[in-house]
Amino acid sequence: MNRALTVDFLKREARAFAECESSCRERSLFGVTDGKAVGTYLEHKFQEILGKKYAYERGSSAKGIIGERH
Repeated sequence: MNRALTVDFLKREARAFAECESSCRERSLFGVTDGKAVGTYLEHKFQEILGKKYAYERGSSAKGIIGERH
C-alpha cells in the first residue's frame, strides 16, 4: 500500500516535477495556445506520478488534490 500524501510530500514532489518538466520538451504541447489545456495536461501527468507513490483522494481539475484527512 502506498503511503499517505502529506503537505510536505506534496511540496517535495511538486518541486521535483516542476524541475523535471522545465527541461522537458513535450512535443504534444508545441503550438498549443490554450493555457487551460496545458495546465490540465500537466496536472494529469503530475497526478499520475503521485498516484504511483501515494494514497490520496484524487480530485477533479476544478477541485485539485485532496490530501490526507484527519
